[in-house]
Amino acid sequence: MWHNITVTATEVRNHSQISRAIVAIRVMDINDNAPEFATEYEAFLCENGKPGQVIQTISAVDKDDPIQGHYFDYRLVPEMLNNPNFTIKNNQDNSISVLAKHDTFRRQKQEMYFLPIIVTDNGNPPMSSTNTLTIRVCGCSKDGIVQSCNVEAYVLPIGLSMGALIAILACIILLLVIVVLFVTLRRHKNEPLIIKDDEDVRENIIRYDDEGGGEEDTEAFDIATLQNPDGINGYLPRKDIKPDLQFMPRAGQHSGPNGVDVDEFINVRLHEADNDPTAPPYDSIQIYGYEGRGSIAGSLSSLETASSDSDQNYDYLREWGPRFRRLGELYSLGESDRET
Repeated sequence: MWHNITVTATEVRNHSQISRAIVAIRVMDINDNAPEFATEYEAFLCENGKPGQVIQTISAVDKDDPIQGHYFDYRLVPEMLNNPNFTIKNNQDNSISVLAKHDTFRRQKQEMYFLPIIVTDNGNPPMSSTNTLTIRVCGCSKDGIVQSCNVEAYVLPIGLSMGALIAILACIILLLVIVVLFVTLRRHKNEPLIIKDDEDVRENIIRYDDEGGGEEDTEAFDIATLQNPDGINGYLPRKDIKPDLQFMPRAGQHSGPNGVDVDEFINVRLHEADNDPTAPPYDSIQIYGYEGRGSIAGSLSSLETASSDSDQNYDYLREWGPRFRRLGELYSLGESDRET
């Protein structure tokens, strides 16, 4: 604000003639700084507060030093003039009070509010700045003493903090990971037999003692491949022949008027059933002449062949080499014996 300098005057020809004078220079102040909040305010509002309750008192500071002193004007931003939650009151001492308009503030609905306030000084030209007041909704006692301002305190009424909850969840996740690893190890305990090193072949035992189920094992193979294809398509080689004779049963003997002879009745019926040629079971014809179809070799049965050994020519056996030479000589000798 002040600068002090010393001015010295000396004669050119006589340096002993000298004088000094002190000059004080004052720097005049101009309004080049905008006012701002005196500190970083953070207000707390009780959920059970009353309408018109003072939430926070705010003052401002200005780096300028006007001659007539400071005077600050406070007002809400134009967008907040009709704010349904808060209002301000001028205290006539360069400070204001922030008031609540209702008593329905709840942390679950909204935990924090931001209230922008414009502060203007009385300089020429006037300077202004916008400062934001942070208001937290808290839970208070009946006397208005703030107890907790966090939503987690409401969600966890038993006293568990967010850190404790995270620790509990971490422990649960760790237990789940341990269980999954245990189950995985149990599943891979019985691993398949794999020979990894040729030197350890003796330590691996492979069992091949599986046996079939015998005649009772009907699932080991498909019996349909051994059956006649015609039978599969609906043609059955078995034919039951019913006799053409018609047996006329004889009339049974009637018992006397005094009763029924059961023994005689049963014997008569048994004799009729044994001598009735039309009663089942009938004679059955089984066909065993199936030789298969689609074979280029034809029938291998010697019963139906029309040729004999004498019709065969075994000269080609000699052309098959020394291994079949003896066989060719034997057949040649057999043919010559039959001719003689």
